[in-house]
Amino acid sequence: MCGVCGFATSELVVSQENLDNMVDTMIHRGPDDRGIAYFGTTGLGFRRLSILDVNGGHQPMRSEDGSIVTVVNGEIYNFRELRQELLQKGHRFHSGSDAEVVPHLYEESGIDGLAQKLRGMFAAAVLDRRDGSLHLIRDHFGIKPLYYALTSKGLLFASEIRSLLRSGLIHPTLNERGLWHYLTFQYVPDPETMFAEIHKLPPAHYLSYIRGRASLTRYWQLSYSPDSAWTLPALTEAIHSQLKDSVKRHMMSDVPRGAYLSSGIDSSAIVAFLRQHQQLNTFSIGFSGDHGEVNELEHARQTAQLLDTIHHEVIITPEEYLDALPDIIQFQEEPIADPSAPALYFLAREARRQVAVVLSGEGADELFAGYPIYHEPYALKAFDYLPSPVRKSLGQAAERLPASVKGRGYLMRGAQSLEHRFIGNAKIFSEAEKERLVHPDWSRAREPYWALTAPYYEASRGLDPVSRMQTVDGHTWLPSDILMKADKMSMAHSLELRVPFLDVKVFELAATIPERFKVTAGTTKFALRQALLPELPKEVAERPKLGFPIPIRHWLDHQMRDFAHDLLTPANTPFFQPAAVQALLNGNQKTIVNRDRKLWTLLVFTLWCEKFAGDFGSTHKGHQSVSEEVPLA
Repeated sequence: MCGVCGFATSELVVSQENLDNMVDTMIHRGPDDRGIAYFGTTGLGFRRLSILDVNGGHQPMRSEDGSIVTVVNGEIYNFRELRQELLQKGHRFHSGSDAEVVPHLYEESGIDGLAQKLRGMFAAAVLDRRDGSLHLIRDHFGIKPLYYALTSKGLLFASEIRSLLRSGLIHPTLNERGLWHYLTFQYVPDPETMFAEIHKLPPAHYLSYIRGRASLTRYWQLSYSPDSAWTLPALTEAIHSQLKDSVKRHMMSDVPRGAYLSSGIDSSAIVAFLRQHQQLNTFSIGFSGDHGEVNELEHARQTAQLLDTIHHEVIITPEEYLDALPDIIQFQEEPIADPSAPALYFLAREARRQVAVVLSGEGADELFAGYPIYHEPYALKAFDYLPSPVRKSLGQAAERLPASVKGRGYLMRGAQSLEHRFIGNAKIFSEAEKERLVHPDWSRAREPYWALTAPYYEASRGLDPVSRMQTVDGHTWLPSDILMKADKMSMAHSLELRVPFLDVKVFELAATIPERFKVTAGTTKFALRQALLPELPKEVAERPKLGFPIPIRHWLDHQMRDFAHDLLTPANTPFFQPAAVQALLNGNQKTIVNRDRKLWTLLVFTLWCEKFAGDFGSTHKGHQSVSEEVPLA
């Protein structure tokens, strides 16, 4: 696990000192080694966290004649097979590192062949000195981040935004459209960021920059194709086998491994498979005080005892949570208003005291239909039989009811089509609420939230509702929230986090699960639960999903109340209408739906501004024009 950065410019505008600064800004991603390849108008930089071939594996890496130079962040889980193929074709290797297959595979197959053959989590850059081209590639699901900026001088890229800002070529401005969508999604959806000039390379894409022109290519498609021919015994056997293989591949490491363990089936499955090979440190988190939230610690503790692990628990107070927020926001680099992100920061800190690598259960809910909201199409099915005008009238009537009236939300959601009501696992502010909240100077980049998810609904047309919801989550919620916070919070402590469910072979199998084996019999992830019965006690395999219960509602009403009022003042929130912010601060859950999440979204953004808006100069205090993006050719 590492940090990568670099540039390709039309003239000598990035000094070696600036490249050094870009590299060293990411020291937390790779404290063990550093390397650069500087050629004046092009350059690559690297920070290394040594996991495989600890004494070798120095990057950047080169082909035999030095014409291909690469930097790779992540792990290539099929590198041994690829290495053997390349050896048979005459390529020579000088280390045991998985990253060394990349320059040779590119030399053999080009960027498209490279993309098609890699299996793992990766964000990589390939510099071809024969024609001066630079290629960036990101893994299938977006497990590893990769940012880029196209300027009049050329292309810049890095694993982290702060590294790009140290290049000396970027003068950042706020992305108004990013702000508008953040207020709905609680993150800025790919491929944009909150910085107008900086973009994320989308998952399953590569970007090629050749002679001053950039092109973006998708090399793989995250799509579902349910196969009704599956029988449950055959399907569960296939899932068990494929997941077992993935966990084994994700074990490759020359340093100690551990695993996160929550109350749920996802992390429990990973731990169960790992325990077949080794004794294991496991890590869980909980929160102190009587706050009315379900605490996962007891269930996780029971699972750890059943699976005989060396178990570690972290219990966080609201004071600790609040004190760490400024550092957490800085490591996130973008506002991500998911209350569980800071919890992962503390969990990673504890894990790093024992191990350098942890395996975790991210991705299982998206692949195997684990979110409770996936039940909703069945709960709302009666609305499908109502004429459209009747549904619309019901929704309008419900909207006029007080927020505290039972059944209001059900009627409002039932009145909407799937495409308009479901945009992922978070929906914070409505379009109407944003109109009232955002200051007119900053609300010119309005775009309805469903415009972002419409392409994924179009691509999944004809599939069952759950598969369509999974498609939306896989393209939005998964890379922009789940995986982004997992990467940033673990790398803040130089900890490598691996996600065996997000293996391309596991996905290709999960994508074929028919609707009847996903959400059924009052449970989610039905096929996965059945597949794991040989590995887990029945009470663990069938335990309902709890989510990640953070007591943010209680804290905002008690321990964090003064903090919220002190921070969300008009002077600190020039992007928002003071009356709308004050109404949120003074309101309560009965009068304002999702008040705690709305407040938290504003708090995180305001803290982010304190850390990063200084990079905007004085523009964050007043009107700012929308920056023009450099188009991809």
